Amino acid sequence: MNDLLKKLDEAAAYIRSRIAEQPTVGMIMGSGLGVLADEVENAVTLPYERIPHFPVSTVEGHSGELVIGRLQGKTVLVMKGRFHYYEGYSMKEVVFPVYVMKRLGIETLIVTNAAGGMNPGFAASDLMLITDHINFTGSNPLIGPNLPELGPRFPDMSEAYNRRLRGIAEAQAERLALTLRQGVYVSISGPAYCTPAELTMLTRLGGDAIGMSTVPEVIAANHCGLSVLGITCITDMAIGDQLEPLTHEQVMQVAERARPGFISFVKAIVSEVN
Repeated sequence: MNDLLKKLDEAAAYIRSRIAEQPTVGMIMGSGLGVLADEVENAVTLPYERIPHFPVSTVEGHSGELVIGRLQGKTVLVMKGRFHYYEGYSMKEVVFPVYVMKRLGIETLIVTNAAGGMNPGFAASDLMLITDHINFTGSNPLIGPNLPELGPRFPDMSEAYNRRLRGIAEAQAERLALTLRQGVYVSISGPAYCTPAELTMLTRLGGDAIGMSTVPEVIAANHCGLSVLGITCITDMAIGDQLEPLTHEQVMQVAERARPGFISFVKAIVSEVN
């Protein structure tokens, strides 16, 4: 057996041995948004370092644990913290948990992130439904030999963010009277924030929000056949000719302000996911 497949099966077997119900929805929480995991009932918490072959989160705001339990009547698996290319992990390590989710039988993946808003119509603490993305990381998690057991050599990305799930999100935002932006997410490698010239370029290319995550996981999810919904929390405005100094602490503070609306929104979506 291929070494990667063996590692995936060992990680999945460890998780499966510690839970009573098979999760149907996977969730990856971005910077400052992991508090949603506190809403999970009858939760089993597994630190990443105990799961075979899992990387470990090293960034503030990423706790580094799986939380599996019941949320809105569904059994969910929540990644409370993710892995980033800029931490020194390979792209294949970054997306390892996505393939583990597929191995566990999960079919729906909700990915969230904190990002800078490049669209001047946005404001800090807005939530944005991701309609599409631009991969500006300079890499791709599918580079290298393809394993047919995981997915096709050339996966289709024409609907990287599932239309049906986006429809559910739109309906729930309307029901909650929540202002929901929509747009294209641009992923860069990081860890440096962009210069004004870079932001101006990426806006002209069609980007509405910019961050350092999400796209690798979404590519892997589409590769292995998961349906994906993406939600961005706009934590700062990243407009080239108006750019001001930014710190990670500021990003975390704004994410905290957006949490109540974010939690209500995601819970409402989970309740409607099949």
